Amino acid sequence: MKMTSSTGIIWIPAVILAVGLAAGCDRQTTAESRGTAERAGERIDQTAAGMKREGEKAGDKMSDAAITAKVKTAIIAEPGLKALQIDVDTVNGVVTLKGTVNSPELMENARQVALTVEGVKSVNNQLTVKASS
Repeated sequence: MKMTSSTGIIWIPAVILAVGLAAGCDRQTTAESRGTAERAGERIDQTAAGMKREGEKAGDKMSDAAITAKVKTAIIAEPGLKALQIDVDTVNGVVTLKGTVNSPELMENARQVALTVEGVKSVNNQLTVKASS
């Protein structure tokens, strides 16, 4: 028997249908599938929440580092403060200034400069004034 191309084309959908039906026999019931999908969805949600928390922690650290850099830059840009050694540290947006300045005015100026930086929540000013000789 000679097979023409049109006869072959008719058999292709029939074969695809038969394979699809055979594969579907091993599938779970709709209720079982839904339960599995719900559990998978819950796990994805838990993982996403954990990743978000870790991302926020990393973002906080990045923000603190960025705030510290910005405060140091602002202090160096300030004429009366640029020659002084002022250490800057930031934790959760709270900036701590340490070091020695020449006058109470410079101590307050350093605090004010730090407060102008975006992201600074407060300043813990631990600067000391040099004793005059």
